[in-house]
Amino acid sequence: QVQLAESGGGLVQAGGSLRLSCAASGRTFSSYAMGWFRQVPGKERDFIAFIRRSDDNTYYAEYAGSVKGRFTISGDNAKNTVYLQMNSLKPEDTAVYYCAAGGLGTRDPRKYDYWGQGTQVTVSS
Repeated sequence: QVQLAESGGGLVQAGGSLRLSCAASGRTFSSYAMGWFRQVPGKERDFIAFIRRSDDNTYYAEYAGSVKGRFTISGDNAKNTVYLQMNSLKPEDTAVYYCAAGGLGTRDPRKYDYWGQGTQVTVSS
């Protein structure tokens, strides 16, 4: 029903920046809340940020404490795309990053209905 595709991952040095993109297709982008999560092999998928969109083009976003002040989530309804701007990256940010879509915006990955395949982010130093 909904296809999500992440892009923008790569290798950066500590202190650097990266912007991830998540393109959605198959259903109206504005019908869903969007979230970003990350996962290290052998560990649980962790919440990073979510954003809720409304018909009047207002937004509400929340962030995990580990990224608050460094990462920013945003969306472009015309492009059916959500972004994650990552600044001041740390080695512990290294993970596969996933975007997700759901009817509500929450911190719980179990409440999201659709997931992308992930994009690798590696922070060195």
